[in-house]
Amino acid sequence: MSQWHKTGCVLCAQNCGLEILVENNRMVKVKPDKSNLRSQGYACRKGLNVIYHQYPKDRLTEPLKRTGDRFEPISWDQAIDEIAEKMKGLVETHGPRSFAYMGASAQGGHFEGAFGLSILRAMGSQYFYNSGGQEFSGSWWLFGRMLGKQYNIAMPDDHATEMLVGWGWNGMESHQMPQAPKVLKGFSKDPDRLLVIIDPRKSETASIANIHLPVRPGTDALLIKSMISIIIDKQWENSEYIADHVEGWDTIRPWFQHFDAKAAINVCELDYEQVVELCRLMTTKRWCMHPDLGIYMGRKSTLNSYLMNILGAICGIFCLSGGNVIPGMVMPMGYHADERDPKTWRTIMTNMPPASAGSFPPAVMPEEILNDHSERLRAVFVSACNPLRSYPDTTAYEEAFAKLDLLVVNDIVMSETARLAHYVLPCRTYYESWDGTFFPWTFPKVFFQMRRPIVSPPEKCLEASQIFTLIADKLGLIPEIPKSLYEAAKGDRLSFGAKLMEWAATEPKSLAAMPFVMAKTIGKEWDSAALAALWGVLMTAPKTFRKNAARIGFEPGMDQGDRIFQALLDQPEGLWVGEVDPDENFKAIKTPSGKIEVYVPELEADTKSLDAASEAKDLQLPDEFPLILNAGRHTKYNINTLMRNPEWNKGKRACTVSINPADTESMKLSDGQQVKVSTEAGSDVGELQVSDQIRKGTVLIPHGFGLIYDGSVYGINVNRLTKNTHRDPLGTPLHRFVPCRVEAG
Repeated sequence: MSQWHKTGCVLCAQNCGLEILVENNRMVKVKPDKSNLRSQGYACRKGLNVIYHQYPKDRLTEPLKRTGDRFEPISWDQAIDEIAEKMKGLVETHGPRSFAYMGASAQGGHFEGAFGLSILRAMGSQYFYNSGGQEFSGSWWLFGRMLGKQYNIAMPDDHATEMLVGWGWNGMESHQMPQAPKVLKGFSKDPDRLLVIIDPRKSETASIANIHLPVRPGTDALLIKSMISIIIDKQWENSEYIADHVEGWDTIRPWFQHFDAKAAINVCELDYEQVVELCRLMTTKRWCMHPDLGIYMGRKSTLNSYLMNILGAICGIFCLSGGNVIPGMVMPMGYHADERDPKTWRTIMTNMPPASAGSFPPAVMPEEILNDHSERLRAVFVSACNPLRSYPDTTAYEEAFAKLDLLVVNDIVMSETARLAHYVLPCRTYYESWDGTFFPWTFPKVFFQMRRPIVSPPEKCLEASQIFTLIADKLGLIPEIPKSLYEAAKGDRLSFGAKLMEWAATEPKSLAAMPFVMAKTIGKEWDSAALAALWGVLMTAPKTFRKNAARIGFEPGMDQGDRIFQALLDQPEGLWVGEVDPDENFKAIKTPSGKIEVYVPELEADTKSLDAASEAKDLQLPDEFPLILNAGRHTKYNINTLMRNPEWNKGKRACTVSINPADTESMKLSDGQQVKVSTEAGSDVGELQVSDQIRKGTVLIPHGFGLIYDGSVYGINVNRLTKNTHRDPLGTPLHRFVPCRVEAG
């Protein structure tokens, strides 16, 4: 028996719509889903090869416990009993700072976050780590300061803009917006629109751009300060917008006056007149910016984002159609955590705040484990991520995880991280379970898709959310649930909701444990804690979401959330669940002034001191490492660590060390030979690819390789070459500027 199922891709944040043919409980064929309202029939080769993700050889099918240097199968009861006992004992002995949760950052599912965070908080800890802190700590911290909430991610309104400025972004390969290649090609061919790319190299996106500024690696902040200075000097700033919507401009304006922009742009290795022309376009056209890892993980990461936001503010692009807007959300990507609040924790050894929407940066975790402090990290619960191949400094992580008293890993495979765990718990894949993501990629409409199981899981595999519920129950975190509530869960949803609220009003502990209560009641009936959580989210949605939902056609009422839930069940391809009023976007700003607050005192000194002379000196590379490694290149052939079987890239040069011909000629190296790449962190060997697409003096290596599969290692683990201490002050690793050397392997 065969059947096509509408679902979505789980390999990147775009979650493009897919249709998958299932025969005899096995996925056999994939095609794009034309009915998906967000992707509209677009899917890249990664999504079309998602079957390789679903069926890895190292699939986990039962709980495992480390015994010496090997793993032994154990029952779920034994696993949960022992894990809960050890977690409780460690926290009681060493305090809540000894425990951390690392997860809720998978590209295919976010629902586990509600359950993992609920356990974390119930144990008294605030140590939540995820990939947001890996890439966006500086950027999201600034949104918290400048727009009022760290999750107020001002996205580019590309469909309504005249000029799209991509900065450190290769969207043709990395996407980072719906249907990115289609959108970008459309820009480059439209005579009424402009595609501008600022990137050191002529990437696939820069190659089709109308304007390409090949900025010198590491000089983005200097370039942006120059642009702000030029705009001020020529009196091009949007004075009316600044007066109405910007707070603090008079305080910071002097930082950019009388600045030698020509000298600075010379250090950036750009043409001064071309930069001036771009400034003119930015002050005469409706434009939006799309920064990516070249900015976020580039040299001076947080300062890059700060100056970029100031540039956008004085040009008047925030919260206006065609500019950078605050999108509607089903659920924010994290929560706001202001380190100025004395109740907000910092890490013990590195004094790091949870800058990225409540999460701490993974780069600091090894230091938080490898110390003798009485409150050091001793227990880490890792769920649906692979720090040993995703986060900086593999060597430091290996040493740190080996020192833990307890490492528990939820995953679908025996990953490199799982190999170091004390307990490995088998998850259902995203095609065997209910799950969805909250990435806010559309404006003004709000899209959501709840993927459903399309194949049955192995008997002993559970949702991560179900696993957390079992642990919470064993820890005694769930109040006793009356039999009447279990019975109500078997009936209609609204009657159950009424019973649930009636009971919750009498049980003080119910609110903190609500995800688990839902999981044990209606979640048990549906065999999905995640689906139960979705219903709970929609039924208790905030006023803003309810207004957006009414605007798209879901009439207000006590049952509005239930009607949206049913619509999502009825339309597996996803649907518009809300619509923002573009004219009210400024109301989403939650700063004390209600305006964009551009004065951030912590960055005053760095901004003032930034000039051509100091940068020219600081950019000099050491003799030992004369090249710049871009650690983590996006290509068509890599997708984090989610595609483990190298067969999906058979015949492709998927993981290479890419270098400019001029550099390889001077080093007497040739295409295809093995070369050794060395950095402060370590060395690794890989295949050389000579390409004139690479900027002279730089080396590019993709991420997502070095995976152990079927007994062999394929490609370079680029995180072995990155030092976790080579990071921004807010914890973002500077992967786009790693000094290195290359020699024959």
